[in-house]
Amino acid sequence: MDNSQPLRLTQISKNFGAVQALKPLDLHVEPQEMIALLGPSGCGKTTTLRIIAGFENPDTGSVHIGDRDVTDLPPHRRGLGMVFQNYSLFPHMTVGENIAFGLKMRGIGKSDRTARTRSALSMVRLAQYEDRSIHQLSGGQQQRIALARSLVTDPAVLLLDEPLGALDKNLRESMQFELREIQNRLGITAIIVTHDQEEALTMSDRVAVMLDGQIVQISAPIDIYERPNSRFVSEFLGTANIFSGRAIGQAGDKVLVTLDENGARIPTHASSQVPEGASVKIAVRPERMRFHDGPDGVAAKVRGVVFRGSYYAYELELPGREDPIYVYSGEREDISADGRVMVTWPDTYSILLSEEVGR
Repeated sequence: MDNSQPLRLTQISKNFGAVQALKPLDLHVEPQEMIALLGPSGCGKTTTLRIIAGFENPDTGSVHIGDRDVTDLPPHRRGLGMVFQNYSLFPHMTVGENIAFGLKMRGIGKSDRTARTRSALSMVRLAQYEDRSIHQLSGGQQQRIALARSLVTDPAVLLLDEPLGALDKNLRESMQFELREIQNRLGITAIIVTHDQEEALTMSDRVAVMLDGQIVQISAPIDIYERPNSRFVSEFLGTANIFSGRAIGQAGDKVLVTLDENGARIPTHASSQVPEGASVKIAVRPERMRFHDGPDGVAAKVRGVVFRGSYYAYELELPGREDPIYVYSGEREDISADGRVMVTWPDTYSILLSEEVGR
């Protein structure tokens, strides 16, 4: 397959009565790129996907696939493949008939349909399942058949709407890798809609975090996790310790911040200039923090510790701060409840939230 095309949304917006589901939105997906639309319920990610698919008409803006303006085209003329959470397989058809259905609707001859169907089954490692009933398949197998059916027509863009939501945790994790491997091998442009942060980080080249009908940050998974631009993004992508303070000096991309709670001075990464004296918020991931015996860092008291399989989670109390902070450690530390500790972290993992400067 070498049919991948870029996808471009320009100033797309959508209202449902008095509710503005999408504010004017721009998005450009490169050929062979997979982008995850990630956000809470009601953020606009599903509406965006439905507009791309042609199931909803935008109030403003345009949708381009390659050089074609498909804004007003019906779904079947857009050259898309689609996989949904419930798979939408036909229960009265065999596996092979399900996969071949789209080819039959396009008038593809029987011999060609058979060859392409078998090729698609091999691609998802279910070659021996052509004559089976849908009811004989497990959830993971049904998901693969839905994927094969969406790809057999050689679409320009693949749309995935919560495709793994119906699977249990272990199968969902293995299918994340499998879907990603197939997408990379075929080189197909793809968009996945999900509310699962791990799924978005695992499967995409870039993550577009959405809130209130707009994209609030879009970046590579590691960058959006390690360099969130707002409190919402930092907390939505996982646990984050948020500190308030004031900027007291800057050298290059490092800002020295005095914490409001206890006056500790924390070097913090910043991507732009920060006025001296500005109120700021910084985020630090719990797994980046560590306990140490020296005098530097933040003084805290241990509230409790729980074991979470691959790490221990410590809940800490800071003087002058109402909310606890959390430290994740791969080993059980020799610290008792109510024990006094010092906590520090590398400067590079202390991130200034750019949208919170001056607030």
